[in-house]
Order: sequence, then structure tokens, then C-alpha cells
Amino acid sequence: MVTNNKHERIVKFFIHLFFIILSLIFIIPMFSIILIALTSEQSITAEGYPFFFRELDWTAFKYILDNPKTILDSYKVTIIISFGGTFLYLIMASMAAYVISRKNFRYAGKITLFFFFTMLFSGGLVPSYILYTNVLHLKNTYAAMIFPLLGNVWYMMMLKTFMKEIPNEIIESARIDGAGHWTIYARFILPLSKPALATIGLLHLLDGWNSWNPAMLYISDRHKYPLQYLLQVMLRNIMEIMKDMQNNTVLGSAANIPSESVRMAMCILAVGPMLFIFPFFQKYFTRGLTVGAVKG
Repeated sequence: MVTNNKHERIVKFFIHLFFIILSLIFIIPMFSIILIALTSEQSITAEGYPFFFRELDWTAFKYILDNPKTILDSYKVTIIISFGGTFLYLIMASMAAYVISRKNFRYAGKITLFFFFTMLFSGGLVPSYILYTNVLHLKNTYAAMIFPLLGNVWYMMMLKTFMKEIPNEIIESARIDGAGHWTIYARFILPLSKPALATIGLLHLLDGWNSWNPAMLYISDRHKYPLQYLLQVMLRNIMEIMKDMQNNTVLGSAANIPSESVRMAMCILAVGPMLFIFPFFQKYFTRGLTVGAVKG
């Protein structure tokens, strides 16, 4: 008995040690980003990247936030396309997943194959661009940045797998009580699918928050740049300025531009909001991991 307890303690020790190391692997890079963002460019050039706080320099953030209205406008655009797109996607994906998850639906297999086919082949960039700009006339609109994110079939398949596990007896009992398809979908399927909807919603929200390619293709109005694309444009402008200064041998002025610390400050501005949102979804992730577990 003593041997078994000792063996369990050893196993728990190594399990805890493994997760501590794993946590450090994720935490240390984020901590390093914060350190570099709060370090002056001169210090980085002279002494390299810091491992501990050397100073508290806000030059990089002042450089980025020199025109705060531009950043706030990009945050507004990003919030609209990420949260609005996620809301629309969850409605569309949950409807489609509910239909193809029902065993008594005759064409479920064919429709599933149709959706799956789009994961293997796409129309291509040029036809998509012509469709959005010349046919749908969505250039410089929020829809041009939202619609490309609504075609994620993988998340819909995940949602379909979850809904397939919902007992058919619940739906049959609702039908006996006179409930129609819309009532069953809204009052039974959606509440029972909260863990899956929250998980997929967060994943789609991250996709929308990090999206920049549609803006590069379809947005020319600077006031409608999402955050990720705006930060890329700002960084590209900094690189061009530094390149011009170096070509003109103005090395002293180029060294004063906080290029490295600006990169890290941009990462903080882009990632920060999502770090605060994630904890609210954590309980749904925990429940989602236990779905399909064997029950005694």
C-alpha cells in the first residue's frame, strides 16, 4: 500500500512538472514580447533582447498611438467583422449542422459530401475577387471581410458531430408535443449545443480577429482597415522609412525609429483583447472535452 502511494506521488510529480514546463513555454514568449515592447530601441540595439526589465520605455506605444483615432477605427472594424461574422456563422452553421445530423433526413449524406467537397477544392483567388468586386459590388464594405469567413466547413462538421450525439428521443418527444422544426432547433438543439457553439464561436472569433487577407484584397479605404491589416501597413511604412534613411546614409535617424519594440507593441495591441475574452469561454471548453465520455 505504501509502495502504491509512493508510486502515485512520483507520477503526480512528473505530471505536474510537465504541465509547469508546458505553461512556461507559453508564458515566457508573451512575457518576452512585453519586455521588448517596453524597452527602448537604443537599448535593444546595444544590448540585445532583454530577459528582465531594464527600463520602462513607452516610445513604441506612443509611436503607434500617435493618431489614436486610426487605431480606434481599426478596432471598431475588427470588432464588427469578428463578432458580427461569428454571430452570422453560428446561425448558418448550426442550421446546416442540425439538418445533416438527423439520421432520418434522406439527403444528409449527399449534402454532407457537397459541403466536404468544398474543403478539397476552391474557386480560386481570381474568380473570388471578380465575384466580390464586379458581381456583388462589395468592395470597401464590411461584407467583403465577413463573407469569406462564413465558408468554414470544418467548424460546421465539428458542430454536426456534436449534434449527432443529442438523443433522438428528445426530438421525437418534442414532435409528439406538437413542436415543429424551428421550435425544436431553437428551444432544444441550440441550448443543448452550448458547449460546442461556444467552442466553435471562439475559434471563429479568433479567425475573424486575425483576418487581414480580405482587407488587403477588397479594402482601399484606410478608415475601414481592420486592426491586423492596419498594423501590417504601419510596420511596412516603418520598414520603408528605415530603408530610405539607410540608403541616404542617415543611420543615426534610422536607429531612433523603434522598429523592434514597435513590432512587439503591435503584437500586444493585436493579441491583448483575445487574452481577456478567452477565460469566459473556458468552462465551455471543459464541458466540450467531456462530450461523448463513457458514463457509468
